[in-house]
Amino acid sequence: MGKTLIQQARGRGGPVYRVRKKAYLYKISYPPLKMNGKAKIVRLLNSSAHSAPLAKISIGNYNFYSPAAYGIYEGQEIDIDSDKIKEGNITKLKNIPVGTKIFNIELFPGGGGKIVRSSGCFATVYSKNKGKVEILIKRRKIELDENCRATIGVIAGSGRKMKPLVKAGKKYYIMKSKGRKWHRTSAVKMNAVDHPFGGGRGKRIKSKIAKRNAPPGAKVGHIRPRKTGKNK
Repeated sequence: MGKTLIQQARGRGGPVYRVRKKAYLYKISYPPLKMNGKAKIVRLLNSSAHSAPLAKISIGNYNFYSPAAYGIYEGQEIDIDSDKIKEGNITKLKNIPVGTKIFNIELFPGGGGKIVRSSGCFATVYSKNKGKVEILIKRRKIELDENCRATIGVIAGSGRKMKPLVKAGKKYYIMKSKGRKWHRTSAVKMNAVDHPFGGGRGKRIKSKIAKRNAPPGAKVGHIRPRKTGKNK
C-alpha cells in the first residue's frame, strides 16, 4: 500500500501543517476606488505574518491595513488619490512621476495591493505610454493599467536581515509564529516513500518526468512535455 507524500500531507492541511490563524489577523487592502481625500494613520503595529510593520489607516468611517512606508508616524495625515507626491500617499500610477519609488501595487484597478509588499522593498515608475505604466522591480519590467493604485515611498523594516539569528531555535520560533513550514529538506535526502526523488542511495539524481495526470502533490520534477524534438 502506498504512503502519502510529504507535500500531499501539507496540502491536505492536517494538524501538523495547519497555519496559526492568529498570525493572519490583518489583511492588507486598499479602500474602495470611489474613496479619496485625507486619511489618517491611526496606528503602527506588528503582524507576525508579515515581514514589514503595518499601518492602520482611517478615511472617514472606513479602516484598512497597509505596509508602513519608511518615515511615517502615528497621527500623520496622508492623501488618497491625489497629485501630491509624498511618502505614504496612495494614488493611481498615472499621477506618479517617472522615477518615483512605490510599493503595495495593484495588478488591476480596485484589486488591492498584490506585489512589492515585503520589508525594505520598492519598485520604480519607469515609463508611461497610452494608458499603461511600466514599473521596474529590480531588473524586471511589468506593464500595468494607469488606474492601478500604489503607495509612494519605500516599505519600512529594511534592516530586518542585518541582525543575525545566531541560533536555529530563534529561526524555529519565528517561522512557527508565521505558520510556515521550517526547515525545508531537500527532496533527494528523503526516503523513497516520502518523495519521488528520495531513496537515491548516494544521491544519484536521475531525470524524472512526472505523469501528465498526476495529482498536484505527486507532480514533482520535470513537467511532461507536449512534444519532443526540435521545432521545425
